[in-house]
Amino acid sequence: MKNLWYGGFVIAALCMLASLTKLVFAQDSGVNTVIEFKNKGEIVQTLNLHEFDKLAPASFLKIFEVHEKKMRIYQVYPARLLLDQVFGKNWRRAEEIVFLCVDGYQPSIPVAKFLAYDAYFAFASADDTPFMLNNVLQNNEMVRLEPLYLVWDNLNTSELLEEGAADMPYQIKGIELTSFAARFPALFPPVNASQEVQQGFLHFRKHCIACHTINGQGGGKAPELNYPLSVTEYIKPEYLKRWIDDPSSIRYNTTMPALTAEIPAREKVIEKIIAYLTAMKTVKPEQSVGP
Repeated sequence: MKNLWYGGFVIAALCMLASLTKLVFAQDSGVNTVIEFKNKGEIVQTLNLHEFDKLAPASFLKIFEVHEKKMRIYQVYPARLLLDQVFGKNWRRAEEIVFLCVDGYQPSIPVAKFLAYDAYFAFASADDTPFMLNNVLQNNEMVRLEPLYLVWDNLNTSELLEEGAADMPYQIKGIELTSFAARFPALFPPVNASQEVQQGFLHFRKHCIACHTINGQGGGKAPELNYPLSVTEYIKPEYLKRWIDDPSSIRYNTTMPALTAEIPAREKVIEKIIAYLTAMKTVKPEQSVGP
């Protein structure tokens, strides 16, 4: 009986800690805690972080934190349930979900992945430590994760661990249902492109578009790679390959991460990405890009 009472006390204390953490976060954070949900450009709903409790239960989740290469426990909301509540179950028939982040990161993740694996929106650390991490993938940069951080239940799933941090955006401020072709039409390779180029395009979508732009479309965290000049037109292939493989060997103190080390056939993947970038030299917008 004593053990049951103690276990109940611990659970109650953790729940109280979660509530207090969210309250402190909402009051003290300098980051806007309003999350905007869109469907093909149209606003469906805007929610303050404290309103999430009305839509989905908060819980604790232990994951392998790929940004830090160690275990972490977060306070989280289940992604599928939250998206069901906001969009209705029709979101499950959409093609992609684009995440807009405070730092300019903008990954586009297939809806199929959310149906195949368990994703969660983390909103706080499990203890009273700041909601931050030391990103060893980006030169040990300390980054804030708020308002939301997309994480996956990856402890027993080798496929998720192999993907690295590509689909784990933090500082999420907007979530949009879309199709890739509608959102990023200028990224597609030439219609007569080789299989290597087509595969390189898919790898670029997976690992690069969240930060970089092609013809002005993609993430806003890192430089444009194709307009007005392709990066392949002013960087020699051997150095471009080295840049993707190990950025710090080219530029001191860079925050660009190397291509995920766990990717199968990683060297071939790099070659295919470069093949795609090379082919895109012939695909330029007729007018200047950008704001």
